[in-house]
Amino acid sequence: MTDTKSPEDATSEAARPSAPTRRSLIGWGGAGLALGAAAAGGAVVLTRAGDDIDPAAAEMGAAIAFHGAHQAGIATPVQDRLHFAAFDVKTDDRAEFVQLLKEWTAAARRMTAGQAVGEGAYGGLAEAPPDDTGEALGLKPSRLTLTVGFGPSLFEKFGLAGRRPEALVDLPKFAGDNLDKNRSGGDLCVQACADDPQVAVHAIRNLARIGFGKVVIKWSQLGFGKTSSTTPEEQTPRNLMGFKDGTRNIAGTETDRLKKFVWVDEKTGPDWMVGGSYLVARRIRMHIETWDRTSLQEQEDIFGRDKGEGAPVGRAKEHDEPFLKAMLPTAHVRLAHPDSNDGATILRRGYSFTDGTDGLGRLDAGLFFLAYQKDVRTGFIPIQRNLATDTLNEYIQHVGSAIFAIPPGVRDKDDWWGRELFAGSKGAAS
Repeated sequence: MTDTKSPEDATSEAARPSAPTRRSLIGWGGAGLALGAAAAGGAVVLTRAGDDIDPAAAEMGAAIAFHGAHQAGIATPVQDRLHFAAFDVKTDDRAEFVQLLKEWTAAARRMTAGQAVGEGAYGGLAEAPPDDTGEALGLKPSRLTLTVGFGPSLFEKFGLAGRRPEALVDLPKFAGDNLDKNRSGGDLCVQACADDPQVAVHAIRNLARIGFGKVVIKWSQLGFGKTSSTTPEEQTPRNLMGFKDGTRNIAGTETDRLKKFVWVDEKTGPDWMVGGSYLVARRIRMHIETWDRTSLQEQEDIFGRDKGEGAPVGRAKEHDEPFLKAMLPTAHVRLAHPDSNDGATILRRGYSFTDGTDGLGRLDAGLFFLAYQKDVRTGFIPIQRNLATDTLNEYIQHVGSAIFAIPPGVRDKDDWWGRELFAGSKGAAS
């Protein structure tokens, strides 16, 4: 990830003071810089008009435009790797937290364009830590997207109680849940997706570093092998059970379905959330060893699809309309289908994970499930409740859970994550 500068960067650099006053010794204060969006290494920065997806966005190494009506990383083409982090806020100083959001936005603007954070990883004041940690130097942008969300607990701070959206509910306990509090919740989340795992890890690492003393990572999850696609021409990915996952997922080009099921609008508000969405993150452990000893026929009956083609029971092709009554009443596809849930539909963006073993020789592996929707009360919650009788539950267990309000996108170089939320609350921020 090289630090190619745009003319706009050069202009702002000329106006900066000398090196000793440009940064503190423990963090980066570049939120006020006028940062360009030129990508390095010949990568193309793509534009997003209302989140319409340019086909070139699938190009390995390209950059995804940071600015837009919606945050990137939701309907944009799904990348190969994930680093997801939930943060707890440690400061009680509202102005300090707002400044952090501005600094995070400025850093994200640079990293998604393939540039180093602040003044880079070398060449600055020798007595101070560099602004960037340096492990992404020379790497392409790798379609990095950074998506920020606010958890219910954040609204207990900074005079935000009256600004909590009605749709940002505390998730109920579902049948079979065995949630680890150390892998659940969080005041904030950052979802970093990229085609290069080092680029994704670099992004979270640098945001955590900028936030030192103000926020701390509560838990995080690395993911690989995307388990769904938002690009209709791509082959549907497979999960660790070997089955195609997310066949009926909303595509990034389906603007009507995105408007209906994903993006918050003026009618569903509040105003500061218009153009945003709601995210449910669930860490789902798979009992791999038990599944691997299950017969093929039983596996296919459990899912309601064949393992090779991914066709629904009684059909020939994956995308053939499923005949739900031909499946077992406890089949996963039948219970999760919109027709079984009064039309409830979500946008899936999950990843597989393997985190070593559990001390008993069993793989700690499964699905890190990410679901975006306009309202979890009409999306994830009714679907998950309907899955209570899913036979698949014998082979999986939900062990981590969180919900976040995902604000709209950053519109331009003067905008920042969460501006609408803080501008309309007590002690308005500019």
